[in-house]
Parts: sequence; C-alpha cells; structure tokens
Amino acid sequence: MDFNLPEVPPGFKQALEDALNAEVAADRRIVARVLSRAEALAIPDLVRTQDALPPLDNPEIRVVDIVGLDVQADGGTHVASTAQVGRVQVVKVESKGWQNRRVRIKLAA
Repeated sequence: MDFNLPEVPPGFKQALEDALNAEVAADRRIVARVLSRAEALAIPDLVRTQDALPPLDNPEIRVVDIVGLDVQADGGTHVASTAQVGRVQVVKVESKGWQNRRVRIKLAA
C-alpha cells in the first residue's frame, strides 16, 4: 500500500497493523459483480488513478465491493469475506520518494 506522507508518524506501523486487523476481523462480505462501463464509471472514486483505468475496449468492468469499506474496479481473485484472510502483519514502511511511503504487509503465521 502506498501513502502520501512526508514522514512516518510515530506509532504508524503498529496503528496501521491494528486498523488492518480490525477490518479483517470485521468479517466484511466481499461481492464481485460485472457492470457496464457507464454504470461502473458512474461510481464515485471507483478508479482513483489513470493507470488503474480499465482498457477502453472493455464494455464491462468487474467491480469488487468490500461491503461497508471500499469499492474498486478489480479483476483479481478475492476471498468471500475479510475474515478468511486471517491476521496480517505490517513488516516494512519504506520511502519511495518525496511524500511517498510504501507499506509492505504479509499474512501472519
């Protein structure tokens, strides 16, 4: 995950890990559906960056909804609920340039 942060605040790594695990434990249902391009792009913030825009020749877009948390255009494989992920661990926060911090997470053993 990338964050727009000039510097990493004290306690950021643990606070983020706690927040992630709270969302995982919330057992949010995950729903995938295919919408027409027009329907999908009418959803606010569905595509947040230009490089994430599905190819223009696709008349339909697969939308993944983590119910109550986030909705994104996404063609990947997904679990049926967040609880299926198990605990996660924030393993590293690294600088990827001015105000860009990349967070690396892994599934906890």
